[in-house]
Amino acid sequence: MRVSDILNVKGNALFTVTPDTPLHEAINTMASHDIGSLVVIEYGDLAGMLTFREIILTLSENGGSVGTSTIRKVMDDHPITCTPETDVNEVRRMMLEHHVRYLPVMEKGVLMGVISFYDVAKAVVEEQGFENKMLKAYIRDWPEQQEEAR
Repeated sequence: MRVSDILNVKGNALFTVTPDTPLHEAINTMASHDIGSLVVIEYGDLAGMLTFREIILTLSENGGSVGTSTIRKVMDDHPITCTPETDVNEVRRMMLEHHVRYLPVMEKGVLMGVISFYDVAKAVVEEQGFENKMLKAYIRDWPEQQEEAR
């Protein structure tokens, strides 16, 4: 399974902000759309990622307030990325190794979407369920002559 398979099922809803967006606006966007990350775009290019992790760190450092901070001050400005052709097992390894929950999907410098740890887990569970169903069907339809040979 590839990242493109996940994006095809997930759809193409994508929420972006600029680095100069006030952090409190980003938090409102994330809350109103029930999302855990925003892609930060500057001059048409990926500039970073803002996730709930950066927001929590900012709240912790500022006594529970985000004040007048902009996204630029708190975003991850070097997010790791993947491509639509990246294998899901490689994505899982990348997410675990780099301790990230969201990966921008880039193809030739163009943002194609974002996949989350949840998206990957859901896709793997669904794939395993399908394989399990096929194996059960195969076993149920086992040819009789092979049973007689036992």
